[in-house]
Amino acid sequence: MKRKKSQTPLKKSGNGSIAVLDIGTAKIACFIAYIDSAGEIKIAGIGHQLSKGIRAGVITDFAEAETSITNAVHAAEQMAGGTVESVMISLSGGNLNSRNVTVEMSLFGEEVTDRDIMDIIEQARESIAHNEHEILHSIPVSYYLDGARGIVDPRKMFGKKLGADVHMITGLAGVMHNLAHCVGRCHLNVDDFVAAPYASALSCLDDDEKQLGVTLIDMGAGSTSFCVVAGGKNVYTDCVPIGGMHVTNDIARGLSTSLSHAERLKTLHGSAIVTASDDQIMVDVPPLGEEDSDESNTMPRSMLVGVIRPRLEEIFEMIRSKIEMSNVAAQAGKRVVLTGGASQLLGVRELAGNILGKQVRLGRPRMLSGLAESVSGPAFATALGMLEYRVNKPREEQLFDIHRHRGGLMVGFEKIVHWFKDNF
Repeated sequence: MKRKKSQTPLKKSGNGSIAVLDIGTAKIACFIAYIDSAGEIKIAGIGHQLSKGIRAGVITDFAEAETSITNAVHAAEQMAGGTVESVMISLSGGNLNSRNVTVEMSLFGEEVTDRDIMDIIEQARESIAHNEHEILHSIPVSYYLDGARGIVDPRKMFGKKLGADVHMITGLAGVMHNLAHCVGRCHLNVDDFVAAPYASALSCLDDDEKQLGVTLIDMGAGSTSFCVVAGGKNVYTDCVPIGGMHVTNDIARGLSTSLSHAERLKTLHGSAIVTASDDQIMVDVPPLGEEDSDESNTMPRSMLVGVIRPRLEEIFEMIRSKIEMSNVAAQAGKRVVLTGGASQLLGVRELAGNILGKQVRLGRPRMLSGLAESVSGPAFATALGMLEYRVNKPREEQLFDIHRHRGGLMVGFEKIVHWFKDNF
């Protein structure tokens, strides 16, 4: 199925229309918005479809992935009353990697300018080997000038030596090019890539949490991504290759039922916490291969919980281990915010608190004008965060937009997209 361009372009208001595409294992969501004259984000169109041909952010079947993307974008365009030409794409799962680097440069007593900020970030980018990776975000965590540390913005200051601690988030180049390739087949350009946990943090965290230190855990279907935010900046990003889909698979295998029934059991009766009544509550489990039969196996809810809990414990134990081994454990604070579709399972918040030893809350993205209640929950945190990223992109990253489009990653993406537009 090919997406064909309509003769009706989207109406623009203020700074124009924005389209974002959250490509996940369970669903693909497209949000179209515009910025009004007051600088506020207004939702114009929403489309979401069951994801096929994609697992943990990696395309496994181009034809199915293309159809899923096309359907999601088309639904959003119909609601918005026009078409979009380009989208911003999320990147998640094991495709993400991060590293903190410290760099410095001489100023010879001159005033710090935008050019100096761009030069020091470029130096940070060049300091890491990334043959198989492309840099998604270069986030200055803090600056120091002539030994004075903790500077938020050194512009207009004078000094002899400028330094910066920079958090670099990278993605696998091959995965990103394949995503761009697939989106190009849908007759869309790629504006940019955004790390999914970074976007989710923008939509779910409040300002005090960002300053005091918090861990944002985005529980997707194919993987669980997380980031640590402290001092208002993203200082660490990582993931574990386990998500809600793995819990569903465990239920299907453990209780000998189909994947569809396993998902239903997880949603309706599943829990991550054992209760005293679990042995008395009975659930019907249709046997695998006998879905059309009236016969079902009946078993206590405790068996279902006994399958679900170990996998979720594994997720949080892996996250705890990764943070403890990082150099940002002290900055992570005492709070955790859970988001993503898999975070909505009963008892997940309590289990996370027990294993991580921190206060845990469920993170819902901030409401935007025109946003329906049905698409405002944790499952849509990444898509809504991408809109916030587009509108409030850090100034340092804005400085690099021209650089990236002139000679870097985006040029390669644009060549791929234009070739497919010309040939399909």
